[in-house]
Amino acid sequence: MAQVYRGGQLYGTGRPARLTPHEVRTREFDPRRRGADPDQVREFQAQVADELNDLHQEVRMLSQENDRLKRALRDWQTMHARECRPPQDYHTNEGHW
Repeated sequence: MAQVYRGGQLYGTGRPARLTPHEVRTREFDPRRRGADPDQVREFQAQVADELNDLHQEVRMLSQENDRLKRALRDWQTMHARECRPPQDYHTNEGHW
């Protein structure tokens, strides 16, 4: 399946592109008459960017933990499957019929 890019981002993956803290900090807005105080806007952007950075780190950490748990479960299932094999004298589908 060919990958299609739109605006430098992979298009059609089902997940929106992540907003980075850098994008939040450097976003420019058109000046408007009677607009917001630029200092307050920058302060808010910094706060949002910091929180976004923390969330990205948490998602990365949780993803790694999820991968670790999946591997541990797979290992346990493999070990358990080896130990729980039926006895050799137990034959299935060998009846009087």
